[in-house]
Amino acid sequence: MINTSDPIVNLYLVRLIGADGVNIIKKMPPGEIVDEVVAAEVGIDINGIRRTLFKLYENRLASYRRERNPETGWLTYHWTIHLDNVENRLDIEFEKLLGNIKERLTFESDNTFYVCNNNCARFIFETASETDFICPVCGEELFHQDNEKLMRRLSGRISEMDSVLRS
Repeated sequence: MINTSDPIVNLYLVRLIGADGVNIIKKMPPGEIVDEVVAAEVGIDINGIRRTLFKLYENRLASYRRERNPETGWLTYHWTIHLDNVENRLDIEFEKLLGNIKERLTFESDNTFYVCNNNCARFIFETASETDFICPVCGEELFHQDNEKLMRRLSGRISEMDSVLRS
């Protein structure tokens, strides 16, 4: 079983389902359980429980089985939490983040940027030239912005993350 007290796992889960959601899964008994029972045991309304469980399901951290009551026709959901999949989900998030940083580095290296002294916004060359290098927000002149430092930081972060993937 995954340790929900691990700071990285906890932060991921809080970002995914919120602090209340983390409290819900910490209080859930192991094995299959019905959402109404979880609500009664945890003391949170059924809609909050279901929202948390479906969010976990969307991220492959929970599964359910439906059962129809033959008398009423109502569906009952039997839930199972799969927190062992958290590490896999973290790997996916890590790779997505790495891809985003690589994409940002490419954007930074492929473009020339301009800003005004008020730092209202950052404009690529094409946009700056369309406004005659005048900031459309404040009316000040736009100046070339050197982004070498940012590109070095992005490259460094990519190298760090690549080394983690290789180890």
